Amino acid sequence: MNKSVDVAVIGAGQAGLAVAYYLKKRGISFLCIDRNEAVGDAWRHRYDSLVLFTPRWYSALPGRSLEGDPNGYPSKDEIADYLQAYVTDFDLPVQLDTSVQALETAGARYQIRTDQGIITANQVVVATGPFQRPAVPPLAGGLSASVVQLHSSVYRRPEQLQPGPALVVGGGNSGAQIAVELAASGREVAFSAAHALKFIPLDVLGRSVFGWMDALGILGAPRDSRIGNWLRKRKDPIFGRELARCLKRGNVRLMPRTVSAEGDIIRFEDGSEQRAANVVWATGFRPDFAWIRIPGAVDAQGLPVHKRGIGAHPGLYYVGLPWQHSRGSALVGGVGEDAEFVVERICI
Repeated sequence: MNKSVDVAVIGAGQAGLAVAYYLKKRGISFLCIDRNEAVGDAWRHRYDSLVLFTPRWYSALPGRSLEGDPNGYPSKDEIADYLQAYVTDFDLPVQLDTSVQALETAGARYQIRTDQGIITANQVVVATGPFQRPAVPPLAGGLSASVVQLHSSVYRRPEQLQPGPALVVGGGNSGAQIAVELAASGREVAFSAAHALKFIPLDVLGRSVFGWMDALGILGAPRDSRIGNWLRKRKDPIFGRELARCLKRGNVRLMPRTVSAEGDIIRFEDGSEQRAANVVWATGFRPDFAWIRIPGAVDAQGLPVHKRGIGAHPGLYYVGLPWQHSRGSALVGGVGEDAEFVVERICI
């Protein structure tokens, strides 16, 4: 069924809903569209043990706090249910189970082709985030069919793996949490990272490290500021000490970069190797904005061309991109500032 709105918001995760909140406050006609069957599914379908490393006070959207201890850390299901309740509480118009096939211009308006029909809009906010496609290194193709391979996006729990040791590849926070969980299940676990690991405790002197970062102006530092430039050149740390404790106790073995795979043998940068029964690729995601078919809207690398969310084409905006404005732009608690900024420009 074809529809026409003033503003179309593509994506109904935290970024899209923050935009929707401010559009609703301004009385602007809009519609959020999302490919999932329910609001919050992007969180709901992550691994069972996922806990955010930001406290509840910094894991909420504008206008509604998270229930529970504000200094505690919410689970992924808590965030999923919160987003669903957010839509209900503010009566936000969301069309679910709708996959966008192309975003194009149609005269002075935009045309969004979906599997549910065409939506035309005067302005569009792309709030799908940057993490569209699981990134699995090509070397994974060298492993035999006897090895169970899962990307972190489809890993849910240890029972998905077959008996035997597990290798977690990827030095980020998801990989760290998964490695700790697998070790707790009694499995032999190795953790392969391409860079030196840096651990930061979740709490320092009784206060969340994000509270300190906020107070020191680190979370809100603009991307091109001195602090922002310094942060962007560095790998994200692993928040929490659980993996560090596992490494110290020997429950998890730290391995260098994974460089090749053949049959059931994994080889590492230092020349060592091990047999693999299970591999979890916690190797992140790749952006996919190929569906934006507007000349000049994306660059040669396929990334959106924008300045603080204001796109290169009039009436085209973005919210939810990493370092869109600051370190906080990629976090649930920080996306509201970018959403408000963009909606103010929509109203000009």
